Amino acid sequence: MTIEQTLIQRCDSKCELCSATENLSIFEVLPSDSTADQSVMICDTCSSQLNDPESINVNHWRCLNDSMWSQVPAVQVMAWRQLSQLSSMGEIWAQDLLDMLYLDEETKAWAEAGSGSDDEYPPAKDSNGAVLNAGDTVTLIKDLDVKGAGFTAKRGTAVRGISLTSNPDQIEGRVNGTRIVLLTKFLKKQN
Repeated sequence: MTIEQTLIQRCDSKCELCSATENLSIFEVLPSDSTADQSVMICDTCSSQLNDPESINVNHWRCLNDSMWSQVPAVQVMAWRQLSQLSSMGEIWAQDLLDMLYLDEETKAWAEAGSGSDDEYPPAKDSNGAVLNAGDTVTLIKDLDVKGAGFTAKRGTAVRGISLTSNPDQIEGRVNGTRIVLLTKFLKKQN
């Protein structure tokens, strides 16, 4: 069976990202060995936006709310990468979905390997100089007044599943159910 036949059977003749049924083609999820397990079947709309990020239609990618739950690792990788890109563009809904998305270690390493995001910004480091990565858990080392939210984030509070920003001195995370920006100098990475 060819890669295309395998993918058509796997996806039931639907785009694996947005469920469109027309103009489907194979998209290799880099880095790839050109196998069906490392490819997805996508429509022209998804393909054109993936190949030309300048033409991105943010609302088209709300379909990832469904496809991110796929059991196919290649689809999970594509959902993670696209949600990461949308989140970096300031799309809060994408960051919320990214916070819910769980990838096993191997799949997450694959997603990060082809995302190209490692070299874009200098690494964020905690108060002890440990490099922070998206998804890490950190602990507050000082009570922090949260402006605009009306509460104080207490020392010792664990912040799980952090998100990195373009500023290496800041990360984003949820404290008391509110998404806030935290200064890395007041954080300690948990091992």
